[in-house]
Amino acid sequence: MRLFIALRYYARANRTRGQASQAPARAHWLGRRGDPHSAQSERGNRGEESPPRDPNNNQTDPPSPETHEAERGESKEAHRRLHCHIKPAGDRGEPTKGRKVPGAEGEITATRSSYVNVSRRMKGEIKPVSLSLWGVYPAVQMKWQKKIFLVLIVICTVSLLLHHGGHFTWNMEAFHFGCSHQSPGAKPKHTNFVFLKTHKTASTTMQNILFRFAERNNLTVALPVQACGHQFCYPRSFSSHFVHLHTLRPNLITNHMRFNKTALQRVMPNDTIYITILREPASMFESLFTYYSRHCMSFRRVPNGSLEAFLAEPLRYYRPQEIESMYARNTLTFDLGGDKDNSIKDLAYAQNFVADVEKVFSLVMISEYFDESLILLRHLLSWDLEDILYVKLNMRTESSKKRLSPGLPEKIRAWNSIDAYLYDYFNTSFWDKLSDLGLDCVAKEVQLLRQAQERLMRSCFGGKMPLPRPAAEIKNKDLRPWQPSDKVDIVGYDLPVNISREAQEHCLKYIMPEISYTRILLHSQSLQYRRSYQNRPVQKSHTLQQHIRTTLPRHSQVHRSQPGPSVGQSPGSGTESKSTPKQS
Repeated sequence: MRLFIALRYYARANRTRGQASQAPARAHWLGRRGDPHSAQSERGNRGEESPPRDPNNNQTDPPSPETHEAERGESKEAHRRLHCHIKPAGDRGEPTKGRKVPGAEGEITATRSSYVNVSRRMKGEIKPVSLSLWGVYPAVQMKWQKKIFLVLIVICTVSLLLHHGGHFTWNMEAFHFGCSHQSPGAKPKHTNFVFLKTHKTASTTMQNILFRFAERNNLTVALPVQACGHQFCYPRSFSSHFVHLHTLRPNLITNHMRFNKTALQRVMPNDTIYITILREPASMFESLFTYYSRHCMSFRRVPNGSLEAFLAEPLRYYRPQEIESMYARNTLTFDLGGDKDNSIKDLAYAQNFVADVEKVFSLVMISEYFDESLILLRHLLSWDLEDILYVKLNMRTESSKKRLSPGLPEKIRAWNSIDAYLYDYFNTSFWDKLSDLGLDCVAKEVQLLRQAQERLMRSCFGGKMPLPRPAAEIKNKDLRPWQPSDKVDIVGYDLPVNISREAQEHCLKYIMPEISYTRILLHSQSLQYRRSYQNRPVQKSHTLQQHIRTTLPRHSQVHRSQPGPSVGQSPGSGTESKSTPKQS
């Protein structure tokens, strides 16, 4: 900065010096080189007298008044040509308008030969005028100053690059959002991915991010058939015939399912990236116990809904063959397609299962470090800041949370041993990924993300941070979150009425619950499908239908490692039916 200021003053001083040197040069040319009257006037101004004429001197007599006036007129004409951009027209003496060239003072057209021709007209064969380059050519002076200035800038830039190892870290708003070694636009955004939405792991917030990304980029989201509700017939293993016909050939899948890679590969493109999220087993199990206390029979059997009583004798209340028993033990393992009831002592199974998960999933996010997980996701998929902005959804009130007494976390981890092993392993690999990216880089991006998130929420909520409200106080029914029971309060948001219509349309999707968003997204994609279907020729449309039906598996191909649970809505879905899913 000091160098730039010095160069600025240096350029300004040179401009002043060039303007000052131009006047003496003109006086030297007009007065001392060919105009005795100008020289005499100059001596008069200094208080000097003209020397007396020696009668014996052979000097030429002073010109007559007529000759003097003619010479003065010619001198003025040359002066006018110089300053009025007139170029002499050869020996004819006819002035012609010359080409204007920008300079420091006005514009200059006369070349050096033009000045010599003018001087010769003034006094016959007067010698060519010797003029200073910096006094007569201010445009040339400015040109060299600019060149010197640019050279200095290049030298300073190279020095800074070498000093910082070839990297620059710019402000997010001014240039781009990201670490210094990540150039914006280096890769196109990756749009084909599967997010395995696990239970009680901030996955609803993550799902909202992905829904909005799909809408902004005009992507197709695979959504469940109506018989499955807003989940892919969970807890049954995922099957391609659970996907709604109007959402086939999708770019992404993010609704609840039990993972089945083989079935997903039939639906998704070959370059699909798989992502999921985990949460620390102790806090996750407390959330599951509270959230599903009225739906999971293993929890309903416990007297007074006591978590301590359940963990004291879990096998007394737990029934592995029941429909919703997956909420009571190793829920993460079950969602990932593993065996939730494998022996606690079978370490080899846990190790092999973790290895299989690591081969499939390119990123395993950690709920406790949600923002850091989003930074890893952004770099994995080459996304921008706008793509990972969010508002927290599906949160419980503080009164609905139970504080774990000493000793309970250890009992929970022992009861959910495979989940604990899974979490510990991927928590370690998660921090390895952060270290590879650079912890300082990640910390900087997290700070920028939170600043942008705060600005977003203030713009959506009238300049204030949002206050979560109980569902009963939310006026817009589409924004009311599902309530699992009367003992658990899930809070949501309602937009203020004093914000603009554009702000309401922009902010509405950020706070929309899962069920409402899934329904709206299915409706919009069905309209697009029908428009494209109507524009197709009849024969080709029929061929397409036949192709889709032949590629979809039959009901007999559905994975049935678990006993025949209800394929309607799970407790988290609110209003799903219990009927058997129909062929789409």
